[in-house]
Amino acid sequence: MREPTFYYFAYGSCMCPVDLKRSLLENTHHYVIGRAILSGYRLGFYRRSRRRNCGVLDIIADANSSVEGVLYRLPWRLSNALDEREEVPRNGYKQAFVKVFSNNKQYNNVRTYVVVNKLERELAPNDWYIQVVLRGAITCGLSEEYCWQLFNHMYQLQQKNKIRNYKAQ
Repeated sequence: MREPTFYYFAYGSCMCPVDLKRSLLENTHHYVIGRAILSGYRLGFYRRSRRRNCGVLDIIADANSSVEGVLYRLPWRLSNALDEREEVPRNGYKQAFVKVFSNNKQYNNVRTYVVVNKLERELAPNDWYIQVVLRGAITCGLSEEYCWQLFNHMYQLQQKNKIRNYKAQ
């Protein structure tokens, strides 16, 4: 008998199967379908993670943009643990259902997560978060151009944060 599953689009630290395993307590690399594209959205760091003490990723509707990420097919039994990781019970993120493209195929009704209470301006990620996001992006085959854009965006936010902190002193 086949176990019930759901599709999940990850665009932040959950792109890294090793980091996702930490929360779901199970190897997740074999659930990876591959690189996926979400059209009509862009990335931004509009949430402060208390646990990581830095800005973390969110998706924002933007008709002229797209987001690359990782498409998973997860067993339904991991659904609650994924919601917990995304702090759904504490109004950190909420589930959203989107359409993504992966391997020349369209996937509908794919679960992803969006920030509930967005910050007014982006908050820089820390080095640890940058490393996890990039490790997932590279490991799961996101395009080289997108990985560079992602790195540059995170690096620029850190530089702006350093300048802001310097001026505040």
